[in-house]
Amino acid sequence: MRISTTRSALLAGAVAVTLSATALPAAFAAPSSSAVISEVYGGGGNSGATLTRDFVELANAGSAAYDLSGFSVQYLPGAPSAGSLWQVSALTGSVAPGGRYLVAQAAGTGGTVALPAPDATGTVAMSATAGTVALVSGTTPLTCKTAADCAADTRVVDLVGYGTAVVREGSGPAKGASATASVARAASLADTDDNAADLAAASPSPVNAAGETSGGGEDPGDPGNPTEPGTVRIHDIQGTTRVSPLDGKAVTGVPGVVTAVRTSGSRGFWIQDTAPDADPRTGEGVFVYTGSAAPAVKVGDSVLVSGTVDEYYPSATTQSVTEITAPKVTVVSSGNALPAPVVLDAKSVPSKYVPSAGGGSIDALPLEPSTYALDLYESLEGTRVQIADTRVTGATTAYHEVWVTVAPKQNPTRRGGTLYASYTDQNTGRIKILSLDPAAPVPTANVGDVLSGTTSGVLDYDSYGGYNLQATALGTLTDHHLKREVTRKQKGKELAVATYNVENLDALDDQTKFDTLAEGVAVNLSSPDIVSLEEIQDDNGAVNDGTVGSEATLKRFTDAIVAAGGPRYSWRYVAPQDGKDGGEPGGNIRNVFLFNPERVGFVDRPGGDATTPVAAVKTKKGVTLSVSPGRIAPASAAWDDSRKPLVGEFRFHGKSVFVVGNHFASKGGDQPLHGRYQEPVRSSETKRVQQAKEVNTFVKSLLAADKSARVVVLGDLNDFAFSPTVGALTDGKVLKPLITTLPKNEQYSYVYEGNSQTLDHILTSPGVRRFDYDVVHINAEFADQASDHDPQIVRVDVNAPDHGHGHGGHGHHGHH
Repeated sequence: MRISTTRSALLAGAVAVTLSATALPAAFAAPSSSAVISEVYGGGGNSGATLTRDFVELANAGSAAYDLSGFSVQYLPGAPSAGSLWQVSALTGSVAPGGRYLVAQAAGTGGTVALPAPDATGTVAMSATAGTVALVSGTTPLTCKTAADCAADTRVVDLVGYGTAVVREGSGPAKGASATASVARAASLADTDDNAADLAAASPSPVNAAGETSGGGEDPGDPGNPTEPGTVRIHDIQGTTRVSPLDGKAVTGVPGVVTAVRTSGSRGFWIQDTAPDADPRTGEGVFVYTGSAAPAVKVGDSVLVSGTVDEYYPSATTQSVTEITAPKVTVVSSGNALPAPVVLDAKSVPSKYVPSAGGGSIDALPLEPSTYALDLYESLEGTRVQIADTRVTGATTAYHEVWVTVAPKQNPTRRGGTLYASYTDQNTGRIKILSLDPAAPVPTANVGDVLSGTTSGVLDYDSYGGYNLQATALGTLTDHHLKREVTRKQKGKELAVATYNVENLDALDDQTKFDTLAEGVAVNLSSPDIVSLEEIQDDNGAVNDGTVGSEATLKRFTDAIVAAGGPRYSWRYVAPQDGKDGGEPGGNIRNVFLFNPERVGFVDRPGGDATTPVAAVKTKKGVTLSVSPGRIAPASAAWDDSRKPLVGEFRFHGKSVFVVGNHFASKGGDQPLHGRYQEPVRSSETKRVQQAKEVNTFVKSLLAADKSARVVVLGDLNDFAFSPTVGALTDGKVLKPLITTLPKNEQYSYVYEGNSQTLDHILTSPGVRRFDYDVVHINAEFADQASDHDPQIVRVDVNAPDHGHGHGGHGHHGHH
């Protein structure tokens, strides 16, 4: 099995892990009394190797069976970088007392001998010479990158570092691993918590739970170059569920015609059977994975493929791709006609998205391609498909991908996108398109453009959005000339307050980024009186040297706004403690207020710092702040490793206005919409709800002191208007989310995987009686963007009379 952690990561190999009675050094959490990693081999399939796969072998030194349900084997490179991730292989079953348990990993292109039938299969391409393998209680990826940090993680049951691995137990890693040698524990399974002492180089000797030492049903043997098809067809491999009934099994002489070839990234080619069966659930196409080797076939070749069937999971929570790995290919003839493509359009794609498994895996559910869109796409995985005249719903990315919809009437936005309306109303027509020809990438397109004519290719799946069309023929771009919006200028009596996520801006950034963002403020937002900024970094960005100030960054930004025709803004912020606010390591991200002192005053009250909480103070003249600027409850666990809200007191036309700038925790870690767990778990939501409750409590304290206080809460909340996060923020009707005042087809400020959605918000208290609100679309729908967020603005009449009708105002397209 192959596991991918980055767009370019390719995994191949097999890992053997043994469980030991005292698997961890004294510094680690108390080790298991029985389970250890007994052998690790990363040279499988390498040049000179005998075995075709890497492996990890586990052993049980105890007197009772050791249950591995919910456990995993995880792998980390020997010298991990900042971007290195632990790669996870899930385990099932148990290891008997005195027994072994074999975890096969990805196969290479060398070797002649297969492993015994594995007890679990992963997709990790381990290094032959240096790496770290951990036996972990749970399947959540580890995050530790040092021996000390891994020792402190109580989920680690046993750990083996080999070669020059940084992460290891004891005095040093186990030595001697190579393309032809594993590192293995002594027969006694003794574990002194010192990898160098406990494991030594050995000839690879994988043993599975059945006690088998070779072949076992996985070895394809040497099929040679068959000239006649074998008994297995592609539809037999694909089966009627998401996982092949032949997963891990050898197949010989599978016939098909080559329909497409991929020469970069995850190399290989697709074949399709020209004699399909009558079952719409069983796919007729499959990917043949050639690893690092360039495919030695061309489109139109009729081939016979022998190899091992494997389910490749791009990540721990995605669906899998069925593949044939370690292939041996016979070309029977060339220049053959390709099977006709399946047409994907509004009629053929179901309106329901995916079946439910109550939060569990949908892998084993029988496919229902006429009922669910993801089941249809799964039944067509590896098959030729065709789309025509499709509207772009997600602009071309830096990775040369573009999102389109084959169901144009699904939740259309005013500007040509597709609205993400609720958790239960998914847009089934969204498809990502990539080109298989590096010389002819997908065209640069904005939302609302149309890919005219026919686009065809092979349907594939990855972790970056799910099902996608790997195009062999692209339609032509029809440009619909989407315009960047310009909002109207505020009137003299209106206080204009905006929010803008400027995407990790720091003083080391290119001047072009400053200039483009500045034009957005000065021109497109028509120079608001107050701008609440998210993602301002410290002055040297990701350089991690203790710098926390943002003066140089803000000087460059405000200078650029003046150059773009805007006012000379002043600024206020509270510098974070170094490394305490999350975001890019070393960046010290924070919220910042810009304000135009010619139009609005800032009330400075000293004492606001990174750790001092701001409080509402009741006075005879109404409510004020204890410190300004200040932070809401910075010691609360809700803000651990996350940016804290910035609160400021402003004066406009003699009236106080309280502004709360926010940047809630990201959605990182949530299960994908297209993943194998349905319905997906939104694990990141818990923290945002806690953060929303803190802000809600603070707003209530302001209103308790003065029920007519004018409060504007705004920023990147990283959540939807229909989310529990916004529900917690508005609890008690103390705040009104202005995005819901717009027409439905305009309720968005961000585009992700072809869905137009809202992460940014402006909310106002009942004391804001008359307002005019606008999302200003200048980034999210465009391939060329200064930020991935659109800014938004509210114009408030602070002197609007209270007629006892509560919250008035309206959303508006005040742009031209």
